[in-house]
Amino acid sequence: MTALAEQAAALSLLEVTAVVAAVLYLVLAIRQNIACWSFALLSTAIYIWLFIEARLYMESALNGFYFLMAVYGWWSWRSGGTHTLPVSTRGVRLHVIAVIGIAVIAGINGALLVRYTDAAFPYVDSATTWAALWATWLVARKVLENWWYWLVIDVVSIVIYWSRGLELTALLFVVYVVMIPFGYLAWRRSLRETQGLA
Repeated sequence: MTALAEQAAALSLLEVTAVVAAVLYLVLAIRQNIACWSFALLSTAIYIWLFIEARLYMESALNGFYFLMAVYGWWSWRSGGTHTLPVSTRGVRLHVIAVIGIAVIAGINGALLVRYTDAAFPYVDSATTWAALWATWLVARKVLENWWYWLVIDVVSIVIYWSRGLELTALLFVVYVVMIPFGYLAWRRSLRETQGLA
C-alpha cells in the first residue's frame, strides 16, 4: 500500500489530466457525442509535451496530428447534431493496402529515427504512429473498422509506455483495450440501424 501511495504522489498532474481527458474522449466517442473532440484537444495538447520528455518523438508528432484531427473530427461530426454523419464500413482491399502502406512507411521512418535521433523503440513507435494516423482518420469519418486498428495499436502501446515510465498512460491504454469491444458493438449497432437491419 505504501508503494502505491508513493507512486500516486509521484504522478504528474499533467499526465493525470491527459489521461482523464482521454478517457472522457473515448467514452463520448463510443456514444458518438461531438463533445468527445473537446477532450481530444485537451489530452493531445498535453501529450505532445509528455512524449517529447519521454523521447517518443513519433508519439509526440502523432499527438500533434491528433490535435488537428480533433478539429477536423468536430467539423466532420458537427453538421446538424451528433448522429448526422452515419457509421459506415470499408472493404477488405482498402484495409490490406492501408496495412501494407503503414508497414512500408514505418520501416523507412524507423530507419531514419535510428540514424538521426536517440528515439526509444524507433520501428515500433513509427508503426504505431502511422497506424494511428490512419485509424484516427477512420474515426473522424465514422468508419466501423477503426476499432480493430485501435485494438492492435493500443496493445502495443501499453508495452511502449510502461517501459518509458509513463505507467498511468499505459494503464489508460489498458482501459482503452477493455472499452474497444463496447465501441465496436455500439458503432455496429448504429450501422445496422442506418441500414435498416436492427
